[in-house]
Amino acid sequence: MNVLVCGGAGYIGSHTVYKLIEKGHNVIVADSLVTGHKTAVHNDALLFEGDLRDEDFMDRLFSENRIDAVIDFAAFSLVGESVQNPLKYYENNVYGTLKLLQAMVKAGVDKIVFSSTAAVYGEPENNIILESDKTFPTNPYGETKLAVEKILKWSDRAYGIKFAALRYFNAAGAHISGKIGEDHSPETHLIPIIIQTAAGKRDKLYIFGDDYPTKDGTCIRDYIHVTDLADAHIKALEKLVRTNESGIYNLGNGKGFSVKEVVDAVKKVTGKDFPVEIKERRPGDPSSLIASSKKAMEELGWTPKYNTLDKIIETAVKWHIDNPKGYR
Repeated sequence: MNVLVCGGAGYIGSHTVYKLIEKGHNVIVADSLVTGHKTAVHNDALLFEGDLRDEDFMDRLFSENRIDAVIDFAAFSLVGESVQNPLKYYENNVYGTLKLLQAMVKAGVDKIVFSSTAAVYGEPENNIILESDKTFPTNPYGETKLAVEKILKWSDRAYGIKFAALRYFNAAGAHISGKIGEDHSPETHLIPIIIQTAAGKRDKLYIFGDDYPTKDGTCIRDYIHVTDLADAHIKALEKLVRTNESGIYNLGNGKGFSVKEVVDAVKKVTGKDFPVEIKERRPGDPSSLIASSKKAMEELGWTPKYNTLDKIIETAVKWHIDNPKGYR
């Protein structure tokens, strides 16, 4: 297939591009490079630098390339920033995907895998989250992703665009080859921040809140290896082509680890100790997010391979040791 990957220079997008090429697909990457990295894009992918909100760019993208399907990662994803600047997130995440869908309708492309998030659930009503659970996001980032899911639902009915919306939990780790990994500026994801602290790049680690209703008072999250996420996107695309049926799927390991447990695991893998300081909670952070991925396993035939915290952290540590300055 000829697959357009929007946001393919980003963390999860670049890993998915690698996986697509491994499986023999032709890949076109569209990325503004505002948060992505050109050097993270596989050499065999065709990169177009531009913004999904730019209609001329989108017309050129679809007219110059034969595109069979789209995988969309293009979005801002910082929860704290979304609370401080919600209009930025609506303008980029919702309007950007709207323009992408308009370009797809115009070009007659009717398959899309959308990168959604567990943030659509907000404070969950059950310990293990099902796709059928209520969606009450506690931050604008989650709201923008939920808004796009609703746009996709109506686009399916009106234009026949079939979609898979993948609600994944905490992406972590790096490609097993060590060629690509996680490099954000600023870095906000827990595991790379802890690794940076262990490497002495930060004076101390800050934990935001130890008074949540959890086993040790810190937030609990479900961590899923980025390569497993990439595999799920491809399996979701294959199902769309095979069945022509839309669907929404959780992607996680089904196991929750607290912030303190992740800190201890990084200390174990790196053999380094470092100071930790407790600070106040951040706005918009739910206390616990753990996925049920049963539906994805049954309908997509997907099974996470890097399903232990130690495995995930080991690949992340290798990437950060081999690339102390990230892609720079």
